[in-house]
Amino acid sequence: MINLDKFSIFDNMNPITNPFAPGAGNKPPSLAGRSDILKNAEIAIKRIQQGKAERSPFIVGLRGVGKTVLLVEIQRIAENSGSQTVMIEAQENANIAHLLVPALRKILLSFDKTTKLGEKTKKALRILKSFLSGLKVSIGEIEISISEPAEIGVADSGLLESDLADLFVAVGEAAQETKSSATIIIDELQYLRENELGALIMAIHKVSQKQLPVILIGAGLPQLLGNTGKAKSYAERLFVFPKAAALNEFDSNIALQEPVMNENVTFTKEALAEIYKQTKGYPYFLQEWGFQSWNIAKSSPIDINNVYEANRMAISNLDESFFRVRFDRLTPREQDYLRALAELGNEPQRSGDIAAVLSVATESISPLRASLITKGMIYSPRHGDTAFTVPLFDEFMKRIIPAVPTLPVRYKRKKQRN
Repeated sequence: MINLDKFSIFDNMNPITNPFAPGAGNKPPSLAGRSDILKNAEIAIKRIQQGKAERSPFIVGLRGVGKTVLLVEIQRIAENSGSQTVMIEAQENANIAHLLVPALRKILLSFDKTTKLGEKTKKALRILKSFLSGLKVSIGEIEISISEPAEIGVADSGLLESDLADLFVAVGEAAQETKSSATIIIDELQYLRENELGALIMAIHKVSQKQLPVILIGAGLPQLLGNTGKAKSYAERLFVFPKAAALNEFDSNIALQEPVMNENVTFTKEALAEIYKQTKGYPYFLQEWGFQSWNIAKSSPIDINNVYEANRMAISNLDESFFRVRFDRLTPREQDYLRALAELGNEPQRSGDIAAVLSVATESISPLRASLITKGMIYSPRHGDTAFTVPLFDEFMKRIIPAVPTLPVRYKRKKQRN
């Protein structure tokens, strides 16, 4: 535990002034290497506001690359441009209506904050009520109060694709009436079911055809690209898929050096090189290593010996939080599958090779693979290939399970129970 008593508020290395911010969705002090994604999102938002057609961005990338951070920044950009904006997060077992209904109601009510609701806004609220009744959705603990009566015959068929499209068009017409726009931001899009993603794509298609001021911006794991194409074959004409990858060494150094220089501190070149070697340039890990290195250093510059010590602290923290929270969601057999994948390395691996490590037939582990893809732990970059969605998870698996399990024993026991 850090003893704060020994620090003065004027000390350079005071942990209170530590600029780094490891944590889920925390904005880092420097968004190095992400300017193109943010600029293109801003252009799309402003074009939609002017009634011009524009493809919506869906940001794709592994865990820890800062997709959520980018969405939060895009939300700020949209709000500053005058767009009525909501940001929601898809979840594994959540119904899309549970996500969208409260968000769309908020947008509609925000169109006319200082005046009486316009006719198009009132109609959109009636259609929102129809949408709920048509799908027979129970929002549970969330209280949705809509004083307008339901709009009979619109968005109440119970067919998600057509009803959601009607609802989005109504929201777009309300935005147009009030000379406003709507920006809908959805994180973790890979968790949407195929029919839900398809309905969302169709809804955006409809508002795009009518040139209504509604834009959908999303983010998800790499499988999102394939999921959208599978849900609707024309999705590639409606969306762009900017890739949020690990930072190169130059941008990694900026992400580390720029924040500390604002506090009159620097990293040595050797320290920066060691952090890049350990983190592979993944933004979440850069924040963790930067945070630990700052707290360990006694004075500026932060040198390689500080980073060597930070390696131990950073890995320990990641093992107990970033990695552990994902590991604990897995069944024992899923854990064994990932341990076998880790044995082969951090590159994409063939399903047959994973099965060979486990000494089982390839088809016997297909259900495990499908389950792990659904949970967002792995993805398929190419047909038959499998890779981790969590960077450095292969190293974590080797630390927590030193040897590849004798899986056939578990499979035999399962077979006997059946």
